[in-house]
Amino acid sequence: MSKQRTRAYKARIDQALATPRLQDTLHRFADAYLLAREAAFAGHDFEALRTGIAAMKDEVRERREEYIARFTRNAKAAGATVYLARTAQEANAYIVSLARQRRVKLVTKSKSMASEETHLNQALEEAGVRVLETDLGEWIIQLAGQRPSHMVMPAIHMSKEEVAELFGKVTGKVEPAEIPHLVQLAREQLRQGYLDADMGISGANLAVAETGGIALVTNEGNARLVTTLPKIHVALVGIEKLVPTLEDAHKVIDVLPKNATGQLSTSYVSWIRGAVPCGDAPKELHIVLLDNGRSALAESPHCRDALRCIKCGACANVCPVYQTVGGHVFGHIYISAIGIILTAFCHGLENAAELVRTCIGCRACVAVCPSKIDLESIILHLREVLGEEEGIGAGKALVFKRIMRNRTLFHTMIRAASLLQKPVTRGERTIRHLPLFFAGLTEWRSLPAIADKPLRDQWPSLPQQVDRPRYRVAFFAGCLNDFVYPELGHDLVRVLNRLGVTVSFPKEQNCCGVPALYSGDRDTATALAGQNVAALLADDPDFVVTTCPTCTMALQRDIKDLLRDHPRWAAKAERLAAITLDVSRFIVEKCDGGQALAGLAAPEKVTYHDSCHLKRGAGVWREPRRLLADSGRELVEMGHADRCCGFGGSYSFTSHPDIARRILGDKVADIAATGAACVAMDCPGCLMQIRGGLDKQGPPVRVAHTITLLAETLA
Repeated sequence: MSKQRTRAYKARIDQALATPRLQDTLHRFADAYLLAREAAFAGHDFEALRTGIAAMKDEVRERREEYIARFTRNAKAAGATVYLARTAQEANAYIVSLARQRRVKLVTKSKSMASEETHLNQALEEAGVRVLETDLGEWIIQLAGQRPSHMVMPAIHMSKEEVAELFGKVTGKVEPAEIPHLVQLAREQLRQGYLDADMGISGANLAVAETGGIALVTNEGNARLVTTLPKIHVALVGIEKLVPTLEDAHKVIDVLPKNATGQLSTSYVSWIRGAVPCGDAPKELHIVLLDNGRSALAESPHCRDALRCIKCGACANVCPVYQTVGGHVFGHIYISAIGIILTAFCHGLENAAELVRTCIGCRACVAVCPSKIDLESIILHLREVLGEEEGIGAGKALVFKRIMRNRTLFHTMIRAASLLQKPVTRGERTIRHLPLFFAGLTEWRSLPAIADKPLRDQWPSLPQQVDRPRYRVAFFAGCLNDFVYPELGHDLVRVLNRLGVTVSFPKEQNCCGVPALYSGDRDTATALAGQNVAALLADDPDFVVTTCPTCTMALQRDIKDLLRDHPRWAAKAERLAAITLDVSRFIVEKCDGGQALAGLAAPEKVTYHDSCHLKRGAGVWREPRRLLADSGRELVEMGHADRCCGFGGSYSFTSHPDIARRILGDKVADIAATGAACVAMDCPGCLMQIRGGLDKQGPPVRVAHTITLLAETLA
């Protein structure tokens, strides 16, 4: 079943990749969004704002029964009817029953993702009730027979030409693809529906326990017409929308438009509380509070932070995968990173499985989230659950469980591979063509050859002369540095020796465990964590330094989590995390900013690529730029410097190489646009991906690790 599901999903990916207009539309939106968001948050402390929202939402989650009861009590006191629906079916049944009792023929709706979640429109139409979506984007996709491809902008995937064609089917005429005309046409077509509707249905952005009222944050006037003109208003509201007070509601409203669309504020903020006069009879207000898996999510120790979400959709706006395949592929009902988690709990893990594996783990969503949700960590947990339920595949299971855990066997096999590759390397360090069914791997990028002699075998002959060392550091090389780019180890020793630091290479170190962890094999990752803790702390170094940000995150974050419940290793894992530093940060913070290297470089125009796990995981991005600039190089910023390069480990080889290829193409274009002679980075994986991409499809730009460029200043 899972294989059939995967094949069907990959066919959808292929279809999306064959639609360049989709990528162009989403990229243009993303570029405009980033600029608008930056301007909207100018003068605001985003970190403080999102920390406050996270704390408030956590309180509501922990005391949700109390806040549901308080909201219900106050809403009823104001004249509303409140119904708590445990499931989507219960919510739909209540609303359909109400429509039948009131003889409703026409329902007008404003945008509501909760109604998409429950498939409310279908339930109403099956009961003989006509449903008219009045949000412009929702009306467009209703006419197209589609579902939203974005939580805030449901029809963002469609061009104005496609919309004109749809509208022409409604009017029976050829409609010009001019946005003002299409907007006016929508007004004309929808206006009578507001007047004829027997019931209006909306969602809500907030439900305030203090008052029993709800708030809608919108950019179109349709929501006010839907909620005021019909004699019955039904608000379908997820219980995660609860906030304690009006002051808390203001905090969310202050952040939501800025993070969702880059607006200082939306056009309308509507506050609705209780029954109000409506013609010759009081208006009915029914508030349906929706659980549908949210309580289960609240009880999950690994995933519960997802209930902080305020539904801004920003995780899609910055996601390279979303920008490549769109929300109809990278989503179920809810889309992108938060959509993966909500799908698992609201619609079942089987509907989230392919989405979990399509996330590249770049952490862009984590950096932009206004509720401070570590979305990547939650998605990693879901991968572990999938790995336990569906397995990780026979090939990966063999590699991780039988080979990688056995360090001697693992390294012996890599050494053997260095010999077996000879026919395709032809004596070079670069593989430009692979035969047979491997050919696709080198169609769009070249690959580095495995080194003839790994760094661990070269280490004893590396000279180190430091008379009075200020620090003793252990070097955690990681697999790529050790077996593919051993020269990075030479460069690191030269630089750190010049700065008065001696470097050791603990021979018992093994893979950091991230490949296994990201594939869902937590057991192997845990076994490797124990091996590395023992190896790296054996000689009690002052610090452990790395040249790979993924390894940095493994030592700083993952190992602590993996070994938290192991009495033998927990405290040592905490110690290792505390002394592990990326080498750029180590030089800046512990070695006087590398002043001994300042001004020694030959003039060279260099641009810098931020590796995902370095900037958004380890929090390092200023340090390498400072070191490059201080060395005497001309540093020029590229567009989207922190956008993923598409590597993602096995993601670009076995999981989703076609998506990785498109993401890499964006990065190559950004590098070329700078006119730089060299692009620097601090990740061997990015080095492999970008060097290979430039070799195959880009201009002749040199690709180098920052530590290599610093070592060159000493030549």
